[in-house]
Amino acid sequence: MQQFFTWLSTLPHLVQVPIVLGAFALLVVLIVFAVEILPRPGRMYTVIRLIVAIGVPVAVMAGLGLERGAAWGFGLAAILGGGLFLIDQHQNKGRGRVIQVFLFCSPGFALLLIGLVYPTIRTIVSAFLDKYGKTFVGWKNFVWVFSENSGTGGLTAVINTAVWVIVAPVVATGIGLLYAVWVDKARGEKILKSLIFMPVAISFVSASIIFKFLYDYRQNPQIGLLNQIAIWFGHQPVNWLNSHPLNIALLIIILIWSQTGFAMVILSAAIKGVPEELIEAAALDGADGFRRFANVIVPSIRPTIIVVWVTISITSLKVYDIIAIMATGAPGTTVLGYEMVNQFKLAQSGHSAALAVILFILVIPFIVYNTRNLRAERSGR
Repeated sequence: MQQFFTWLSTLPHLVQVPIVLGAFALLVVLIVFAVEILPRPGRMYTVIRLIVAIGVPVAVMAGLGLERGAAWGFGLAAILGGGLFLIDQHQNKGRGRVIQVFLFCSPGFALLLIGLVYPTIRTIVSAFLDKYGKTFVGWKNFVWVFSENSGTGGLTAVINTAVWVIVAPVVATGIGLLYAVWVDKARGEKILKSLIFMPVAISFVSASIIFKFLYDYRQNPQIGLLNQIAIWFGHQPVNWLNSHPLNIALLIIILIWSQTGFAMVILSAAIKGVPEELIEAAALDGADGFRRFANVIVPSIRPTIIVVWVTISITSLKVYDIIAIMATGAPGTTVLGYEMVNQFKLAQSGHSAALAVILFILVIPFIVYNTRNLRAERSGR
């Protein structure tokens, strides 16, 4: 794999693009082949499944750059693939079905234990050690979080995160709902939805880079759109990201811009599911467009609105990329996710773990509320 990318880097840029696109297309074709064609009955497909079951693990080991002398790795991969093939061929009824489910799920459970459960326990323990992770100090790290307020530490991160969670989900969900109602009645619905949804398809890093050009500050030449507009109106360029608390609002706009399309698509699908009979009955009762929207459509899609709001709220709690790209060193902009990583970089694992635990605790109510809402919706059907 490394040799492939090394070889690819030696090619001209115009040649690299079609090769990368071709490799991606080949991967999609292989996935479709594995999902749609391989499960078919017949001896030929069984042989192909056997070849794939053995060949894929061996190819993965080869792609990891395993040394030639470690041939046991390839053998183990082949045995593992063949074993999974035999398990898949085993009778899938009764006890055989239970064995299949257990064996196929056990790698996933093992990865969850190694990658999620163990780190969670280790982080909780570290939160009660000193900031260097050596001696037990009880609640001292949490006291630091809620007592420090220099504009770059724990309490500032908590306050800013609360602002993000309060503002971004409400605004993004509200604008997405308005878009959903407006786009459904507009010409070129598919094109408009594609354009509005496009920011969702890019990462927060890419979105931050786009807005970095919008907020850019320099004296000459001017490339920031906002400052260029200010110059046109006879004002001096402004360092937007150093202007607190305006910089927080400007950063929240990036998240709203990237999540509004998600809200629009989900809410638009929910609106289309509202029975026409309800809307027509409201119209016959004399309700105008706004009243039909407020008294019929919104109550009908309330569970979906809650799901969208909760999803964007959790995204707001975890925000890191936007701060790291846009506002490193900017006054008063740190949030829990960013400060957690920053404290870890400073080798203060106790502070970092305490921030991580607080972030975990803040996420739990949203998950519980969303779960209860879904249960209530299902029981009401």
